[in-house]
Amino acid sequence: MSVAVLDGKTVTGFVEAKEAFKNCVEVYFKMLDSNGDGGISRNELEEGFGRIFTMEFESKSQECVDQFYSAIFERFDEDGNGKIDCDEFASLIREIMLAMARGIGTLPVIVALDQDSLLMMAVNHELART
Repeated sequence: MSVAVLDGKTVTGFVEAKEAFKNCVEVYFKMLDSNGDGGISRNELEEGFGRIFTMEFESKSQECVDQFYSAIFERFDEDGNGKIDCDEFASLIREIMLAMARGIGTLPVIVALDQDSLLMMAVNHELART
């Protein structure tokens, strides 16, 4: 765990850095595509996000969790094949990151981050540019 200072601009700058963001998406996609078939199934997404968001989901009903994943697939599985491919996953991660940027806002915040978290990748990208 590391402590970092960031603001919304740190996050949006990372999302807008096409090559760095693409590399990040590919790393996370490969982590979630556990069977290596080039698509993330609902089960793979639930398993991967479950590890990330365990605390948030523990207090939710199964119906609420099911609605969450159904909404993700409805929104991001553009070809309707029941899997999220790498491009669709990039859209999902982009939307998540931009939502985090809006939530963080323009004032710097101090946060504790896991070394391989999305936000830490944004911070590292910004540090590499300076």
